[in-house]
Amino acid sequence: MSRAPASLHARLLTSLLLATLLVWGMAGVVSYHKARHEAGELLDGQLAQSSKLLMAQAEHELDGLAESWAAVEEVVDRADHPYEQPLEFQIWGADGRLLLKSDEAPSVPLSKENGYMDIQHAGKPWRMFSSWSPDHKYQVQVAESLAGREQVALEVAMQVGLPIIVALPLVALVIVWAVRHSLRPLDELASTVATRTADNLTPLRIDRLPREVSPLATALNSLLHRLDHALDSERRFTADAAHELRTPLAAIQIQAQVALASHQEDGRAHALEQVLAGTRRATRLVEQLLRLARLDPLDGPPEPRWIELAALARQVVDDSRLGNAAERLHVEIKEGAGVAGDPDLLRVALRNLLDNALRHGSEDGRITLGARRENGNLRLWVEDNGPGVAEEELPRLTERFYRSGEVTREGSGLGLAIVARIAQLHGASLNLENRAEGGLRATLIWA
Repeated sequence: MSRAPASLHARLLTSLLLATLLVWGMAGVVSYHKARHEAGELLDGQLAQSSKLLMAQAEHELDGLAESWAAVEEVVDRADHPYEQPLEFQIWGADGRLLLKSDEAPSVPLSKENGYMDIQHAGKPWRMFSSWSPDHKYQVQVAESLAGREQVALEVAMQVGLPIIVALPLVALVIVWAVRHSLRPLDELASTVATRTADNLTPLRIDRLPREVSPLATALNSLLHRLDHALDSERRFTADAAHELRTPLAAIQIQAQVALASHQEDGRAHALEQVLAGTRRATRLVEQLLRLARLDPLDGPPEPRWIELAALARQVVDDSRLGNAAERLHVEIKEGAGVAGDPDLLRVALRNLLDNALRHGSEDGRITLGARRENGNLRLWVEDNGPGVAEEELPRLTERFYRSGEVTREGSGLGLAIVARIAQLHGASLNLENRAEGGLRATLIWA
């Protein structure tokens, strides 16, 4: 069972929250390490400052330094500041004698080197700073526990990172609000589209939509327009088809009733012949309606391939069973003339043009089926020498169910409409014109 894709709202929220959490986490880690580093630098600076203070006091009087340090230790013992660190120190003379030390400091040198270093004292790690006086008479060594320093650095880092941790839920709430607010036009657009029905295909308003949503609304408006046009065409087609079918069906019913009521054999036979004629007309009309219904949704030829027009014309003539009318037909297509398209549809188009010429041309007149290239355009035409059509009616001959007022033979008014639709699917156009010498010429033109 396929899983439904996540909504755009959920995907945006998930992506933004994960990205924010990742960036926030990286910033927190960097801030933590930076704060620890700065705290360590600050404490190192305090070690150096303590060393300088001891050095300055030692240069004046060691006894006074001892008393001062005892007083300082007494105050330190009473202090309870969280960042307060116990200090141990030693003051060595140039001759290697220990001149002064703190109570907890050992009697041996903590280190013989100058500068900062990490040492082990009483089984614990310490950070130490050692320096000589300018006259090189005294060496002062100051140390403090690394565990205490780490605690102070951790406290400082936590205080720096705490705002980041506290702000994260607030940022998440802002992201949720921003995503919902930004996607609200899509929700409103979806609600508006949901109200559209077959009876209400009015365009959507796009003047208040964000620029990113406008192309979607424009495409939807185009779809609604095409759908409205298709439904309107379908309604007209259904109404016209119902109207056109009503006449032959009514005639068949009347003639069948006449045949039932007739007591004479000749009258009954004539009525039955009319029933058969009406059935043939209704059958032809239904076939053409179905053909149009199949052609309307197409965007191009269903199975295009190269077609030799001469061979296509011979097939149409053979399939048409022209009988005596075959003598009136003249084919003027040279071998090699061809076009890309669907052979079945082009056969239907040629058959309809030939049928139209046979129906409406003079009974003993000539019908010509020809093809040639003219000004780079391929032309395929069928012409007769009948009475032709009034000039003002020529543009309407391709309208569905339209029949010229000068036509005396029966027809459905769909033949040329089908030809025009097939020409459109093949990238061609149907041109209808009266011949100067009389008759009508129907030409398919590939530009």
